[in-house]
Amino acid sequence: MGVYAVTGSASGMGAAVCERLRAAEHDVVTVDIRDADVIADLSTPAGRRTAVEKVLAASGGRLDGAVLAAGLGPAPGRERPALVTQVNYFGVVELLEGWRDALAAAGNAKVVVFGSNSATTMPLIPARAVAALLAGDSERALRTYRIFGRNAPTMAYGASKVAISRWVRRRAVEPEWVDAGIRLNAIAPGAVLTPLLEKQLATPGEARAIRAFPVPAGGYGDPGLLADWVIHMLSPAADFMVGSVVVVDGGSDAWFRADDWPGPVLARRLRGYLRKMREFRRVS
Repeated sequence: MGVYAVTGSASGMGAAVCERLRAAEHDVVTVDIRDADVIADLSTPAGRRTAVEKVLAASGGRLDGAVLAAGLGPAPGRERPALVTQVNYFGVVELLEGWRDALAAAGNAKVVVFGSNSATTMPLIPARAVAALLAGDSERALRTYRIFGRNAPTMAYGASKVAISRWVRRRAVEPEWVDAGIRLNAIAPGAVLTPLLEKQLATPGEARAIRAFPVPAGGYGDPGLLADWVIHMLSPAADFMVGSVVVVDGGSDAWFRADDWPGPVLARRLRGYLRKMREFRRVS
């Protein structure tokens, strides 16, 4: 049996993942701001260091996998963009970078990062903020959100999910990850009935917006069903799965983007495609 680290383990989809891992007799090191093996506030650098160090100590420096499910939604408030940025982006990146050697020690580790279908269905997400996050510059990202006024938390949420999905895809194919046997992928849920969504549905303004959003399958996703997908992505079935973003959202992404993907390499991106091909031939 394996050893897995799970953030956001105290509730929602993270808790459902832990339940299934334990049912399969795996050891689980849980990370959350409460009710966890490792109590850590992922919105602070100190909290993220605590999460890295204590998980490494509890796992003996070897992880068969990790599930990064901790995240904050776009609630109102002046401080919310900063909190969302720190937890949703840096609370994934810094932990995985800190655990990389432990994952490599397993030889065939699987990692699942929770993204969101907001990355592909939310309009007007600022590209400048996404670029800032990928460059590790949270302050520049926060300055970008200010022009959106009261919608800044929503833009911060969307940008954090775009950025973390791109981080996953970039790192997944780098030798230090893929050659070490680490399979790094993301799952992009839609509206799933977690405590976060229940809280949003209890707020009239947010509830109206959520109910008006197209979900062709109807209703909301079940945390347990999303957890089943995660378990599949942690299994040997994912040995050949690298840098994928699996959308599980009741059809919302397909509703908005049925003709956007898949598609051919566009002429304006051909130069980058050819450059990548040359890079691959050099290192092969």
